[in-house]
Amino acid sequence: MTDTNRHPVARPVALGVNVDHVATLRQARRTRYPDPAHAAFVAQDAGADVITFHLREDRRHIQRRDVDMIIAAAACRTNMEIAMTAEMMDIAEQAGPDDCCIVPEKRRELTTEGGLDVVAQTAAVKAAVARLGAAGIRVSLFIDPDERQIDAAAECAAPVVELHTGQYAQAHANKDRAGRERELRRLADAARHAAKRGLVVNAGHGLDYPNVAAVAAIDEIAELNIGHAIVCRAVFAGFESAVREMVGLLREARR
Repeated sequence: MTDTNRHPVARPVALGVNVDHVATLRQARRTRYPDPAHAAFVAQDAGADVITFHLREDRRHIQRRDVDMIIAAAACRTNMEIAMTAEMMDIAEQAGPDDCCIVPEKRRELTTEGGLDVVAQTAAVKAAVARLGAAGIRVSLFIDPDERQIDAAAECAAPVVELHTGQYAQAHANKDRAGRERELRRLADAARHAAKRGLVVNAGHGLDYPNVAAVAAIDEIAELNIGHAIVCRAVFAGFESAVREMVGLLREARR
């Protein structure tokens, strides 16, 4: 008789494929292609669990029309990243994604530079969480891996937090071994703390093929959102192959 308890099967970490930079290529020439909604089709067929996209206030990549087309195209869960503004809250209610991740946003930044300061704006965040929740949208807060921010997110009744992995990714890119290990411990500690507070824990930002396994191996993390690295790999390998390779890395990390 086989003892199934000797080798328990780890819960797989979900992959959210961010299709923003498919739209970035399109917007560089203001053409109709490549279409991020088409990328959503390909990604889910290749094993993506979630399609993520960020409608930024300056519309540098995803456009308002894309939002509706991606949601219509996706057979899997959709995750819309938004700034906490009246305009974006209105659009989210109209579009109806499965999830909304509230992120900080600056017009001049190349990409999101840090986590949302929930501690400093608890009342506003709590109101946003309640409003989107009433529309049937599950809310995530993109925060730094900091216990104070996690506790504030729980106080706001947010069901999900997404831990900002940018500092870990930067240390990895810089071959800063001590910094990489320090940031990885910080992420693991934050994930455990968030799980103890009853929050679903996601993570993302700057994750790529060389650095993702260590983060994916953190048991408390349910989902990783990755975009730029996948789109870059797709230039040479094709979008389907790039997604499948990342799916394989996430599965291997939990074995």
